[in-house]
Parts: sequence; C-alpha cells; structure tokens
Amino acid sequence: MHVAANPEKTVRHDGTDYHFCSQKCVTKFRADPQHYLTPQAVVAMPAGTLFTCPMHPQIEQVGPGTCPLCGMALEPLEASADEDTTELDDMTRRLWISVALTVPLMALTMGDELMPTSLHQMLGMTWFNWLQAMLATPVVLWAGWPFFQRAAASFASWNLNMFSLIGLGTGAAFLFSVVALLFPGVLPAAFLMDGMAPLYFEAAAGITTLVLVGQVLELRARARTNSAIKALLALAPNTAVRLRADGTEEEVALDLVVPGDHLRVKPGARIPVDGEVLEGRSNVDESMISGEPVPVEKTTGSKVVAGTVNQTGSFVFTAQKVGADTLLAQIISMVNTASRSRAPIQKLADSVAGWFVPAVMLAAVLAFVMWTWLGPAPALAHALIAAVSVLIIACPCALGLATPISIMVGIGRGAQQGILIKDAEALELMEKVTALVIDKTGTLTEGRPRAQEVVAAEGFSNEDVLAAAAALETHSEHPLAHAIVEYAQEQKVPVSAVEDFSAITGMGIRGTVAGRRAAFGNAALMAQEGADLGVLQERIDALQALAHTVMLLAIDGKLAGLISVTDPIKATAGPAIAQLKAAGLRIVLLTGDNPATAAAVASQLGITEVHAEVMPEDKYRHVQALQAEGCIVAMAGDGINDAPALAQANVGIAMGTGTEVAMQSARIVLVKGDLSGIAEARLLSRATMRNIRQNLVFAFGYNLLGVPIAAGVLYPWFGLLLSPMIASAAMALSSVSVITNALRLKARAPGQKSASPDPA
Repeated sequence: MHVAANPEKTVRHDGTDYHFCSQKCVTKFRADPQHYLTPQAVVAMPAGTLFTCPMHPQIEQVGPGTCPLCGMALEPLEASADEDTTELDDMTRRLWISVALTVPLMALTMGDELMPTSLHQMLGMTWFNWLQAMLATPVVLWAGWPFFQRAAASFASWNLNMFSLIGLGTGAAFLFSVVALLFPGVLPAAFLMDGMAPLYFEAAAGITTLVLVGQVLELRARARTNSAIKALLALAPNTAVRLRADGTEEEVALDLVVPGDHLRVKPGARIPVDGEVLEGRSNVDESMISGEPVPVEKTTGSKVVAGTVNQTGSFVFTAQKVGADTLLAQIISMVNTASRSRAPIQKLADSVAGWFVPAVMLAAVLAFVMWTWLGPAPALAHALIAAVSVLIIACPCALGLATPISIMVGIGRGAQQGILIKDAEALELMEKVTALVIDKTGTLTEGRPRAQEVVAAEGFSNEDVLAAAAALETHSEHPLAHAIVEYAQEQKVPVSAVEDFSAITGMGIRGTVAGRRAAFGNAALMAQEGADLGVLQERIDALQALAHTVMLLAIDGKLAGLISVTDPIKATAGPAIAQLKAAGLRIVLLTGDNPATAAAVASQLGITEVHAEVMPEDKYRHVQALQAEGCIVAMAGDGINDAPALAQANVGIAMGTGTEVAMQSARIVLVKGDLSGIAEARLLSRATMRNIRQNLVFAFGYNLLGVPIAAGVLYPWFGLLLSPMIASAAMALSSVSVITNALRLKARAPGQKSASPDPA
C-alpha cells in the first residue's frame, strides 16, 4: 500500500475519500486497489458523481468538466441508464446558431462570383466588411468559446491537444481580420491584395462551424459506443412483487427488496434480483448473461439471475443478492470499468501525441516562413492561410480516439455474448495467446458429478463405505463432495458426526467417524495411511479407463473401499478444443485427478499434453514454465485451487459457473461456463485489434498526407493552396471516420466469419 505525506488528489469512491500519492498512482485507480492510499480524512472532497475522460481514464474529478490533457468532455465514471446529453445539447445549440450566421456570411463573400452586382458594390466596401464582422463575431467568440477555453487551459498546463491547434488557427484568422478591419494601415504591404488588407472572417466562422459539426457527430457516435452497457442497465426492472407474511402480494420498488424476501415472478416478467426458487416451475430466458438462446428450466432449488426473462410459468423465489451484489450489476460494473482501461497499444498513440502537437506548430511556423520567403504576392497573406490550414487539419483527435473507442465497443460486444473482459490489456493479449492451460472439473466437464458405483473391500459393506465417505464429505467444499453426500441421501444411508476433520490439499480429507480414523481421497493419501490398494486395483483401473474419478476410503489404515464419480464432459468442449487447436494453440490439461481418468477425458477431446494429480501450486508452476518457454499463456479454470494459476497466467479465464475466488483472479469471465467462449473471445480480440490498427493507420496516414497538402506542397505544380475551411472539414471527418469504423464491431458477433482475423 502506497503511503504519501502529500496526497495530490482526493476522490470519492463507495462513499469514502481516497488520497493518491505524488507518484501519479491515480492512474492505477480501479485497476489496482493496492495503489490506493488508505482512506483518511486529509482533504475532504464534496460528494458527487465521479467523471472521467474516455481517452485518458487516469483523469477523474467530481462533477462534469473537460479533460486537461485532450480537452474532451468528461463522462460519468459509473454506468447509468440516464444519458447525460448536456454537452451534446449545448454543442448542438451552438451549431445551429453558427449555421444560421455562417451561411449568409458565405453568401456575402461569394457574391462577387455568383451575382452580377456584388453586395459590396451596393453597400460600399466599408459597410460590407463590417457586415462580415457582425456575422462572424458571434460565431467565433460565442459559439466557438468552449474551444478557446480548452485551448487556453492546454497552454496553461502545457498539455497541448487538438483544441490548442483549433484555438491558434481560428484565433489567428479572426484576430488578423479584426486588425485589418480596424487598423489596416499597420499591416505590411506583403499582406495587401490590390492595395487592400484581406479579411478572413468567413474562414474563422467556417472553421468554427465545421469543428462544431465534428463535435456534435462525435458526441452522438460516442454515445452509441456504450450502448451495450445501457442495454444491460435497461434489463433490470424497477419493481418487484413481494409476498407478505400473510401470503398476499405487494409491488415494491426494487431498492426496497432485501435478502430473504420472498418474491413472485409472473409469466413474461423480468426477474428483479438474484435468488433461489422456492416453489413453482418455469423456463427462463438467460440469453442476456449467457448468449445462449435456449430457455433454461427452473424448479425448486434452481438459481435465478436478475434481468433474465421468465417464460410461461410462475414461481416464488428467495432473494439472495440485491442491488450492486447481483450478477447483472457486477457485469455492468465490470464492463464499465474495463471499457475505460488502457490497452498496451494505446502507448503508441500516447507517445506520438506527446510530440505531435508541438511538431504541428513547428510545421505551421515553417510553412509561414517558407511562404513568406518563396511565395507569390501577397506573400504574407498566403503564408497566413497555409499556417492556419496546417494547424486546423492536423488536430490529433482521430489519433487519440483510435484505441479507446474500439476497446469500448469491443468490450461491450463481448458482454452481450457472455464474455466479460475485465481490462483492455486482456482483450489485446487474447489474440497473442499461444498456449491454453485447462482445468478438468467444471471447465471441460459439467461440474455436476454423480456418484456411480460403491465397491467395498473385504470386511466392509457398501453401506459402511458410503456412510463414512459421506460423513467426511459433509465438511468438504470439493466439487465431488456434494455428489457423494447427495448419493448417500438417496440411498437413505445414515451419516455420523465427524471429529478432528482436516483437509489435505490435493489429496483428500481425514477425520474421526464413529470413533474410527477415516481418510477419503486419492492414492497418495492412501499411501500416507499405509492402505494397500492391491485387492481393488483391478476395479480401480477399469473404472478410471471409463473416465470415472475413483476416490478411496481407508479406515484405521486399511483400505475399506472406493466410490466412483463421473462428471460428464460438456457437449461444447470437444468442438471448442478442436477450434482452438486448429487456430494453432497448444492445449495443456492440468488436473488434480488421477492419470487414468485424466487420460480418458483427454483422449475423448483430442488433448495430447496431460498432467494429472497436480497440486494447486503445481498448476501455478506449470504456467510459469510455459511462460519461461516463451509462451503467452491463457489459463481456464473454475475452482479455488485454480486461482493462483489464473492470476499468474497472461490471461486468466474463469468459468462463470465456478467459484467467486476464481472469477476474482481471472481477467476474463465466461458467464455460461462454456469453453467455446474462449474461441469467441479470441476472435473478438482479433477483430478489435484489427479495428484499432485500421484506426491508427488511418489517423497517422491522414496527418502524414494532410499536413504537407495544407502547407502548400502541391502549389508549385497544381496551384493548389488548401482553404482553412476545407482543412477544418477534413479534420472533423477524420474523427467521425475513426468512430464509425469502431462501431462496425457492434454489428458482428465474435464467432462470425466477418470478425475473423486477417491472414497477416
């Protein structure tokens, strides 16, 4: 935990003030809680909504504003169904007023070419020039005022950005025109055309109007990028039907529901909170969290999830998780946080943007000097046009948007498919993964094992074996424990109390049952107990060859019997493994199960690299070993024992059907616990990264081509000198094009052929 004597920033999160150190650890906020300073009352910040920048998520403040680095409007940090259109409404209002004034201004200045008798001949040049100023001034100084404010802030902090260039370009054109109108005698002769100083009021107003067009289009497009989050937020109903103690029903607001309430879900209604069915039967459409269109049958004891849709039946369930604890709320929070994280590829854009704006300013100065020195008369007038065009056309907004917009759309698209990506780096790494390490139970298999066979050794009965094993497993959280306890209940076998219970990681469990020392687990545990497996070895081998998991029972150091358990392989596991192998991934199966069972499962799925009887720490070491070989490793698992390996892997992938610890340790969560989600995540990663590269190539190429043209490099051959207004239109178009390209990701599912990677 960092500790700093002079915290630079305070933010409010979950009702607590956090203070960050002078080492800029605010950049780690939400991504790594170890970089928080401990909550203390040093400088109290007023409570309110936190806002952040979509391009620079390290920037946070309470309340709306603009980013000091790029000048873009800040957005609420937490997802909300209520869309804040304040800036869009303001920019739209400024745009329409600008259009109303700029259109007649353009008509005035084009009068010489379009009308037989120009207006300036009718009014006289003096009144004509003042009319231009009257139309242009509200556009530039009122409608464009936010751009000048952001430009001034960028120069004050020396965080130069697109508004620095817009402010310089538009301000230079407008101020020159004001001086030429009020004090024409102070201008050098090199500025004069036919003895008169040129005015650029129409250029300044046109640039401002076109920048406003770009801002409005960009704000509208940005609002569409987080439509996945808004769609998820819209899934939660506002009310729930609660049962009173006397059995009557009442409709209550969702925030009044507490854990333990009994709620009724009627046909066609959305389930309000997470819980467990008490009575009734129905089918529930869970496609919003799993991507699976087939409804799931719900009976007594089944889990239900907030936001899913009940079909034709009706049932009563107990509320277990409400508010921010529901799976839907956690998905929304995860997607919202991930969409604001930064991919490593963003470093390229950041490093370029760091020197890009000063380089553009230098290019504008050079263009002005070269035109002044070598340009035709009036040299200074042409020099001013070239410099303003360079400043306007090279705005780096498209470069800054190239990565975060695609990341936001890609992560939102994944959420709609049941693929929860916790951070942008995981999304980028998925396409680079070369080795996939997979756990067996709950990952390749259903995770709902059933006891199949009980075999007693000489001197014991099947009932003795089942009773002792069930007594021990009652205290265990192992995935197979429930299967054995449930089987004992079905067979109506009495279960005794257990004393001195202990779990031996990777081996099994021990305890005292009915006064006798009992141990239940694998062959390694039996070896510790001194139990000889010889009498049952043939049956053990036969069951393991059938992919049964065989657990052995020793009582007082003697082999008492065995229980075999099967866990069916998921129907989607085979096709998913085949698809991943076809993509060139190295598939490694790591399991704590015995070698024979592991080999049987691997054989059915076509996995050739298998490591059985692996302890949790060994899974961690296997991942490390693969990384040492140069592999980019993804680890898929669902249990507590998988957590260390999930955290060590380059990309940890947890099954949404698994334990909370596994999901916390992983960087990607597959909500429906289906391995096919890994293949889909890989395709999504490739589609997103290809989209980002397209955006970066477009943004770089646009500026590499646009700046020289704006500087007048084509003038000697074609007599072409780019108008500042055309430069402004091109600048706005570049940003909108980048956003539009990113939005293409929304229209395709990760598994579709169109989202597959380029051959390169």
